[in-house]
Amino acid sequence: MKTKFANLDSVSRNWHLVDATDLVLGRMASKIASILRGKHKPMFSPHVDTGDFVVVINASKVAVSGDKKEEKIYYRHSGYIGGTTATSFQEQQERFPSRVIELAVKGMLPKTRLGRKMFHKLKVYADGSHPHTAQNPVTLSL
Repeated sequence: MKTKFANLDSVSRNWHLVDATDLVLGRMASKIASILRGKHKPMFSPHVDTGDFVVVINASKVAVSGDKKEEKIYYRHSGYIGGTTATSFQEQQERFPSRVIELAVKGMLPKTRLGRKMFHKLKVYADGSHPHTAQNPVTLSL
């Protein structure tokens, strides 16, 4: 019996809808990263993008465990000397609620061209509305 490997012609992509209300950030992000990679499919191949699209709504209502609201810090650098800026989780959640989920999922994907391609299939929205209703996303219960 020959082993079948996935290729771009044999991949079928579905749409999944995740409501982030009161879901723990890390657990949700790991399951989303698994869906984006395609690990939930029997035809998974690490060298082919077999994953599905994921739409996350209510990103502003995501939960974190413990004292992470005050203690978790996001860093970014402007490129200039001394240009490091630190932002707490709570500040980031107030200003850019979708970025919190995007950064958590992006850190769990491969750091390659394929990982960047997978990341583009993630759509995150701060409130309950999204423009992807025509794709009929299947609601996931994480």
